[in-house]
Amino acid sequence: MQELVQYVNGEFVPDSEAKVSVWDRALSVGDAVFDTERTFGGKVFRLREHLERLYRTLHMVRIDPGMSIDEMQEVTEELARRNDRMREPNGDYSVTQMISRGSVNSVLEPEQATVVIRMRPIPFTSYARYYDEGAHVVIPTTRRDPVQALDARLKTISRMNLVMAEIEAKQVDPDAYPVLLDIDGNLSENIGGNFFVVTNGVVRTAPARNVLAGVSRMTVLELAGDLEIPTAEEPLTPYDAYNADEAFLTTTSYCALPVGKINGNPLQNEPPGPITKQILAAWSERVGMDIVDQAMSHVN
Repeated sequence: MQELVQYVNGEFVPDSEAKVSVWDRALSVGDAVFDTERTFGGKVFRLREHLERLYRTLHMVRIDPGMSIDEMQEVTEELARRNDRMREPNGDYSVTQMISRGSVNSVLEPEQATVVIRMRPIPFTSYARYYDEGAHVVIPTTRRDPVQALDARLKTISRMNLVMAEIEAKQVDPDAYPVLLDIDGNLSENIGGNFFVVTNGVVRTAPARNVLAGVSRMTVLELAGDLEIPTAEEPLTPYDAYNADEAFLTTTSYCALPVGKINGNPLQNEPPGPITKQILAAWSERVGMDIVDQAMSHVN
């Protein structure tokens, strides 16, 4: 049986052989950073922008991956080429770079960074139906880490508060997507991406100070500009979500996922709303395939 190929510390290895030390600081103290992309037709989308964010985080946490950003890009693209032979018809992959400080006992020791790049098929069936019926967003009591404790621009594997938020949301509805509040009671982000509302034709999202400035978030703002749809980056409260005409979640895999209800309350427009549909259509045109049709083809 053929296996996907993964990249671990300078080597391309079969998935079953992709291993790191049990003493790695990613496991012991969560001392690691990551970024995730997806492919469209086997090609990694906006890889450079993701890697630039990854390297800004690496610089901030003082981890030297032992390879330049150009080398990281070359290795990622090579990994995608090697796995493309196993891509299912109309399938695609998620791609993640994970870099830890390695198996050292202290941040003062010379680094032997662990560098992993991994790929797996996108689980289209887990979210495809929400393009038609809309996802259920639940706002949990768990708050996003305050920026005074951890800068929201850092993408690290230390994400326990997001895990707790997901547990809370799924106890309300097993299919729910949590959107956390920040410490001031403003809407921040989903556990894997960003949250947008549309009010009176304006696409609105939280300012980057309080959320991870996702590449998918950036893509939505670019597409809205191309479509001459006004946008606003401003603090949003649950009131804004409850009274929105439409809303959607963004992340690497599903791009823009319509929201149908907030804490059980239906939005003004049935999903997908007209502006959400415009965003998805423009995104599909940019990547050269129908994003919704691709996902739905895995459940029909």
